[in-house]
Amino acid sequence: MKILLTGATGYIGKRLLPILVEAGHEVICCVRDPKRFNPPASLHGNISILQLDLLDEASLAHIPEDIDAAYYLVHSMSASADYQSLEETSAIHFRQALNRTRVQHVIYLSGIVNESELSKHLSSRKNVEIELSKGDYSFTALRAGIIIGSGSASFEIIRDLVEKLPVMITPKWLNTKCQPIGISDVLGFLSKSLFNPKTYNQNFDIGGPDVLSYKSMLLEFGQARNLKRTIITVPVMTPKLSSYWLYFVTSTSYKLAISLVNSMKIEVICRDHQLADILGIKPISYQESLAKAFHKIESNEILSSWKDAYSSSGLSFNISDFIQVPSYGCFKDVRTRTIKDRTACIHKIWSLGGETGWYYGDWLWSLRGFIDKLSGGVGLRRGRTNPSSINVGDTIDFWRTLYANKTEGRLLLFAEMKLPGEAWLEFKIVDDQLIQTATFRPLGVLGRLYWYAVLPFHGFIFKGMITQLTTPPAVQG
Repeated sequence: MKILLTGATGYIGKRLLPILVEAGHEVICCVRDPKRFNPPASLHGNISILQLDLLDEASLAHIPEDIDAAYYLVHSMSASADYQSLEETSAIHFRQALNRTRVQHVIYLSGIVNESELSKHLSSRKNVEIELSKGDYSFTALRAGIIIGSGSASFEIIRDLVEKLPVMITPKWLNTKCQPIGISDVLGFLSKSLFNPKTYNQNFDIGGPDVLSYKSMLLEFGQARNLKRTIITVPVMTPKLSSYWLYFVTSTSYKLAISLVNSMKIEVICRDHQLADILGIKPISYQESLAKAFHKIESNEILSSWKDAYSSSGLSFNISDFIQVPSYGCFKDVRTRTIKDRTACIHKIWSLGGETGWYYGDWLWSLRGFIDKLSGGVGLRRGRTNPSSINVGDTIDFWRTLYANKTEGRLLLFAEMKLPGEAWLEFKIVDDQLIQTATFRPLGVLGRLYWYAVLPFHGFIFKGMITQLTTPPAVQG
């Protein structure tokens, strides 16, 4: 069967794709920015790429007429304050485009919406569900709450809180009940619902066997990691103050923090487990989900991470818009060093950021990340998904990967920190030389003042970094 997969570069889409291919389907991967799509070579014979933007109705005209099913796995929660309108428009465009095809079944991953009063985020999910259900096809909505898996937003936020704070003074919404579900079960529900007539034109809640408060989830996470944690809930934290608390302690963006806080005040508990019975799925427990997630982390097998989505920065752009580094009107810091061991040098470059750090002046990088957080930026807390591999679109602390080619020996990063301008950092090996270039395109007078203010620090950081990158590893005697 021919399956249309939206959100192919997202957290769920990246994990669902190989399952669909393994089931023998031909998958059309819908992406807004093809340069961010890096599927494994083993999948190439069974997939094709379709560039489209759900907000651009004309781009949806390229959807093939002969598709058999479609997955809708996109949202715009962090893209704009007006994301409700954007999500509704996207759903309407998608429905209208599919009505011109022979599609039989559409599956949408939504949120649990059983309360009479919903947050802005959950109301938007429900509205998208309503719009998609109006199409000329069989429709299935799967409603999930907190998804637990390596790289999921919920998992990483819980991890940040528990591993960094021995004592937490928290808002009262931590007593709200929810029903977490493991990512493996989400994928099972998504894949096994496909073309199953018993799922047609219905919505189902999907969740694990445990109903827990957010406080219990944090404490159980601590137990799983052998960390003793104390949590004190107070009634005085407003939603805005709670959002700032979540934003500063975790790696989430502020826009996402606001949406999450507003949703966390509402119970997300399954009405029943009807779909699990229909499909023969026995969801795993919260503790089992945590164990699976940490096994993937320890094995460096994280297939996707929410941090690599644009929602982690609150920005929306195409990589192709920035891959050509400008020169006119820009300030540059260019440094060149001779390398003696090309392989070792590339290994060091491909290990930058995250737990490895930046090889020199890490305290200054940390300070810059802290300042960025104070000004509403992403800071350094996103780290990186994999400690040794880098793909286009991946985040490395407060950078976004624009180009990464080990064979060529070139890595190009774009800054997502708050700046009065735009910044690039490039590493390029030419013959036996490493060329390290920091480029800054200032925005107005403030941008120029910023460059000159940080220039002394650049001389310290960038000189030390290229020296470390080109120094061969010590020979063990």
